[in-house]
Amino acid sequence: FFGGLFLIIKAAQEIYEALNGVSPERKSSGRASLFSILIQIAILDIVFSLDSVITAVGLVDQLTIMVIAIVAAVGVMMFAAEGIGNFVDKHPTIKILALAFLILVGFVLVFECFQIHIPKSYIYVAMAFSLAVELINIKVRSSNKKASE
Repeated sequence: FFGGLFLIIKAAQEIYEALNGVSPERKSSGRASLFSILIQIAILDIVFSLDSVITAVGLVDQLTIMVIAIVAAVGVMMFAAEGIGNFVDKHPTIKILALAFLILVGFVLVFECFQIHIPKSYIYVAMAFSLAVELINIKVRSSNKKASE
């Protein structure tokens, strides 16, 4: 419940700041204490690591497979983080779409706490469709930019 609520609040806050022109430079000039940042990271790690382990236990019975899957997932995230970050910096609308996905996932997590189950296939189809539309928009903007040069 709290993980989903956290996702909803943080993603909505980021979207609000993007809509109201709070740039990363202005955000970083506000002094956030190292302690508060560490607490947020620790809470996120605990909530989502625990959630991942519970999910893994529910999916497979063999500890070896769970360990390999978690190590592989961390490796892929570490390897792809810079490339994904650069892509998102180049295409800021992807960031808004990703934040909207986080809100969607947050609501799914909250609903599941109240025994309201939303089929995952609905979520995956909605996300895939939204991403496809945004990738088409990026391609169109790129083509228009090249044509105007």
